[in-house]
Amino acid sequence: MTIDYSKHTDGLIPAIVQDAQTKNVLMLGYMNADAVAKTQESKQVTFFSRSKNRLWTKGEKSGHFLVLVDMAVDCDKDTLLIQATPNGPTCHTGSDSCWNEKNTPNYGFLSALERIITDRKNNPTEKSYVASLFASGINKIAQKVGEEAIETVIEATDNDEDLFLNESADLLFHLLILLQAKGYALQNVVDVLENRQQLFNRK
Repeated sequence: MTIDYSKHTDGLIPAIVQDAQTKNVLMLGYMNADAVAKTQESKQVTFFSRSKNRLWTKGEKSGHFLVLVDMAVDCDKDTLLIQATPNGPTCHTGSDSCWNEKNTPNYGFLSALERIITDRKNNPTEKSYVASLFASGINKIAQKVGEEAIETVIEATDNDEDLFLNESADLLFHLLILLQAKGYALQNVVDVLENRQQLFNRK
């Protein structure tokens, strides 16, 4: 990895820290060559503190270290993207990130869809299909998931890719509703898959 420190008069380059798991941005710091070397050697993210005028390992006082997972330099070779595993809150204020945001997993559109389903559940209207399913009860929702699963299997054996993808979307949509009806979320399913992967990797 080649880093060009010369583009900055003080020899410090910005280092963006991202949670390796959630992909959320946690903080921005600055590094010189010594900070990069210590980070790679210790596996604990270390910056050059401009206020202390010395190397500073994140968490050296609080114990909330950032454990290095990966480090990459951008196309101009003057900015770092660091992926790390946080051992506690990152910000000195006690927040998960320096933008006062919770470091929770986000699955893009699926997370947005979950929020819509939650809103329909908590604020039902007569015109809402989702609200009507929740009103029908768990048995009806589970039945609907079963129907969509069967239709997905049927389309999987055919050659109409558009129908197969649409049925798959229907299945996933209704599964998200079923999860909420049972008091769970997509993240709970992801947790199970991650635990399985960890067990598999240990074998």
